[in-house]
This record gives sequence, C-alpha cells and structure tokens, in this order.
Amino acid sequence: MTDPAGGYGWRAGPAGAAARAERSHGDEPAAIGVLLLPRTLESFILRDQAEDLLSAPGIVAVEPARISYGAYLRLPASVGDGLAATQAKRLKLPGVPRLIVIFHPLQYPLARGLIAQHPDVELWYWQWDRFDAAYDASPRQRDRLQELHLAASLRAKKNVVVTDALGALVDEEAGPAQLIPLAADSFPAPDPGATVVAVSLGHLGHRTDWKLLRAVAEGMPELVLLLIGAWHEAESGHDEDFQACRRAPNLLWLGHRSDEEAARLIALADVGIVPFERSDFNETGLPYRILKYARLGRRTVSRDLAGVRTWANAVTTAETPAAWIAALRAHAGARVKPDAELREWAFAQTAHAQNRPLWERIEALGIESGRLGSERVSSDDTPSRSRRKRRARTPDSAG
Repeated sequence: MTDPAGGYGWRAGPAGAAARAERSHGDEPAAIGVLLLPRTLESFILRDQAEDLLSAPGIVAVEPARISYGAYLRLPASVGDGLAATQAKRLKLPGVPRLIVIFHPLQYPLARGLIAQHPDVELWYWQWDRFDAAYDASPRQRDRLQELHLAASLRAKKNVVVTDALGALVDEEAGPAQLIPLAADSFPAPDPGATVVAVSLGHLGHRTDWKLLRAVAEGMPELVLLLIGAWHEAESGHDEDFQACRRAPNLLWLGHRSDEEAARLIALADVGIVPFERSDFNETGLPYRILKYARLGRRTVSRDLAGVRTWANAVTTAETPAAWIAALRAHAGARVKPDAELREWAFAQTAHAQNRPLWERIEALGIESGRLGSERVSSDDTPSRSRRKRRARTPDSAG
C-alpha cells in the first residue's frame, strides 16, 4: 500500500497490522514491528526471512521512499541527516513502533529519526555484507558507511549477522551478535533425481511445432529444455503457443551460441530434440542436429518425419505429447552415461566417408583424387547393395 503523504509504501501480511489498523476505528493504536527494507520486498535479498516475519500480525515492512537511501551517501552528512529526520516525520505507520529493523547502514539516519519520535523503540541491525567495503563506493563514501555502520551497531539492541565472520567484526561494545544465516525458501528446487535435461539446437521459428512443445513443457514439469539458437518473433510472435513457451519456466532460451559453447551445452543434456512440425518442408529434410547430438553420445527425439529415418539408429520417434514425454523420460540420466556406440557411429560419419560415392565418380572421370589405393580397392571390392543397383541402372557410373 502506498502512502502518498510520506512517499513510502508499507506492506503487511493478510492478517497483519495494516488490516488491524483498518478495523480499529479509533481504538488504541496497535504495537508494531517495522522492517525498513532497503529495496522492494520482491527484490530484497532477505525476502524469505522478511516474509516469514511479516506473517506475524504485528509486523509491517516499509519500502524505500522516492528519495532513495543512496541519496544519503551522496549528500553531506549534515544534509543527509536533516533529510532523514524530515522523512521520518512524514512517515505514516499503522501503529506505534516497538521494534525497528534496518538492513543497511544508510538506513540508520531514518531509523534515528523514528527513534527520536519513539524513544522506547528497540533497534535491530541486520547485516549480510561488509557494507563499508562496497565496491562501488569512493574512499570518502566508505568512511561515511563505516561511520554509520558503527553508530547503528552500537545503538542496536540486537546485531543480526549471517556469518560468524561478520559477527567477529561487530564492535565489542555492541555485545555479542546474533547469528541468523540465510534462507532460500522461495527459490525453486525441482527434484534433481527426476529432472530430464533436453536440448534443441538450431532455428526457433516457423518450423517449430510450438503447440507440441508447449504441451510437453506443461505436461512434464521435471523437464529442463535448453533452447540453443536465435528465436524469431517475426515468424512466431503471433502464435499463443510460442508466447506460452517463451514464458515457460522450464524452457531456457539461450540464444545463439558458438559451436564450442553449443557442444558443451549439449554435454549437459540427456537427450536432443528436433521439435519440427509436420510439413512438406520439414518432412524430407535431414536435421543436422541429430548428428551433432550423436557426436556427444546423445540420442534424438523427433516426430517420425521421412527424412529423419535416414539416421533412424540415432532417433527415437514420437508423435503425441504423451509419447514425447515418455520418450524424454526414458533418456533420463544419459548425461552422465552417454551412448558410446552412438558416439562411435557419429564419428564415423565423416565428410570423407560420406563423400565416397562422389570420389569414385571423380576417379572414374580420370580426375586425380589423391585417395590411397587401399581406399579405392576397399570401396570397389565391397559395394553396397544400393550402389550395385544404381550401377545397373546407370551404365556410365564408376566401376
């Protein structure tokens, strides 16, 4: 809730002091604890612990004013103190403060102004960093931070620190510090044992089956999909399934990456995917990524497109979202046990090996190829069935 008169916003839980104040109708003001937040609650590094305290009916959080705390550091000390005192007088609270908690030395001038109005209030100073050694502060500003830090720690009834090392720096006159390490309640933590990591390498635009990809992402919360390649808003931005994929937390859009980077990202995955829609354009193509995945021992999940069957030994085909999910889950854990046989097959698919029929024709035309005799003998003596048929149909072919 924003307080237009004071320029601050104060926050409370559903059953907090704000709700109680609205119900009081002139009764005795409630005793409250005030958390002076250095940032908005959503961006505050100690958000989890602040929200836990805000579950108490008597605790409210005050977010920064339009004039930031950083302004105190840029102003002469006397001017900053005067500004803080004025802000403290303008601050409207839904009760009488019995506790004030600050989280940065720059908040101490405001806290001091509130203490002047409420002499019996208790001050807590919560420290999670060496504020006086800030990288972005000048020597003069560091001196000011150190001055405010010392004053706050000496005035505080309780110095709260996140490490014993910070506690050891608290002035002895301030008494022993209270160790309260960090919490990360709100940080997502998917079950790592169930996680399946997939990777898509290449174009992310009109060839992609966004409806399928969205259904797989929504139906498989344990999926982590690394999307390597540029995405094309001009091609797919109008598609609501594309937009849903852009918002999906388990789809990580990594943009264009070099081959060196892409190879290492593929090494982090269990399986590669070809998320192409079924179309005339996609049906007969041979997605290059299949071979790239295989060179790192990763199989590919794809629709059963005709072109994909060329490398059928490296591909698991699936059509429906349910079938895709089952196929992806079947590859869970492959990132720590890559398919060595598939990797060996992929390394054998060299340009020289793939070009063998072309080399044979070059030699048949009397053009010097530089190939070893053993290569020529090997290829001439062991023609594949398909090549024998081709020669029968083509009298002028090599051999």
